[in-house]
Formats: sequence, C-alpha cells, structure tokens
Amino acid sequence: MPDVVLVVLDLLGIAVFAATGALVAVRKELDVFGAIVLGAITGLGGGVVRDLLIGAVPPAALVEWTYLVAPLVAAILVFVFHPTIGRMEKQIGVLDAVGVALFCVTGAVKALEFGLGVLPAALCGLLTAIGGGMMRDVLAGRVPVIFREELYATPAFAGALLAVAAVELDLGAWAYGVAAGVCLVWRLLALWRGWKAPLPPGIDRG
Repeated sequence: MPDVVLVVLDLLGIAVFAATGALVAVRKELDVFGAIVLGAITGLGGGVVRDLLIGAVPPAALVEWTYLVAPLVAAILVFVFHPTIGRMEKQIGVLDAVGVALFCVTGAVKALEFGLGVLPAALCGLLTAIGGGMMRDVLAGRVPVIFREELYATPAFAGALLAVAAVELDLGAWAYGVAAGVCLVWRLLALWRGWKAPLPPGIDRG
C-alpha cells in the first residue's frame, strides 16, 4: 500500500476512534483533559501496541506530529459539541465501524511490510482495530465491547485476512477497499440485525 494512502487511512481511523473515546469520557463526566486522554488512547492505543510488537520503533504516533494532532482535534470537537454529537448514537456506531474497517486493513498491511507472516499480520490488523477500544472501555470502567457478545472482532479479523491476501496476491489498492468494505458491511449488518456471538451451551442471554 502506498505510504500516503496508509497514512491518510491511519489518520482517519485515529480521528474516528478518538471521537468515540472522547464521547465516552463526556458521558462519564470527565473534564477536558480526561476527554483528550481517553480520546488519544482510543485512537492511538492499538497502533502503538502493534508498532511495538512488529519492531516499528519509536511508534509512528510518537514521531509524526499529525498522529497526535488528529485525536486532539477530534476529542476537543466532541467535548465542545457533545450535546449534538451525543444524540447521534447511530451515527457514532457507524463511525466506530468505519474506524474498525480502516484499522484492520492498515494494521495488517503494515505488519506484512515489517516481515510478519500471513496469520501474525492478520492478528496485528485485528489488534490495531480493537486495541484502542479495549483500553478505552477498561479505563472507563466498562466491559470491552468485544466481550459483550457483539460481532466486533470477527469482522475485523476477516477484513485483516482479506487485506493480507490482497498484498500476497498483489491485487492492488482496490482490494484494500474491498477488505475494509467487507469488515464495515459485516459490522453494520451485525448492528442493524442484532447479530450476536454464540454463548456457551445452557447459558441464556440476559
């Protein structure tokens, strides 16, 4: 994937995730500093962990100023305009799904570029997509969304696998869009239709 495309997708994903983190902070009645911190952790957490695991050090978030500005701006906008943004629950869910789709692809592709194999690269894509959200939920005292029966990690892993396949088969940039699209559509359908991951036998949903 061309570096410029990778950076643009990364920044979009960071901004989207930072907005969801800041919204959680506002709903927890945190101050502006709390909103910025939770937004930054949500937007950058998964990518930083990925970079540390694949040896891309120092992480891009600590080298490129744009990676710090994107979550800062997104968090402040949410903090200031939270009465309006807070009423956009469905739209926020869509934005979160977009962030997952972008990150699963960029994370997997970057891991491949650093020499990882197919499965480890796909797992790095998954980690990039869900890592920041897990940190957000833990810090906010919530059960992480991937543990709440929702189909969240599965679409991200599928998108990451497709992105890896696109690189291995040298299909071109259009295939990255397909990979992200599969993840996005799957996640949105899960939200719309209420699809859930299976529970152990004998356990009913509350």
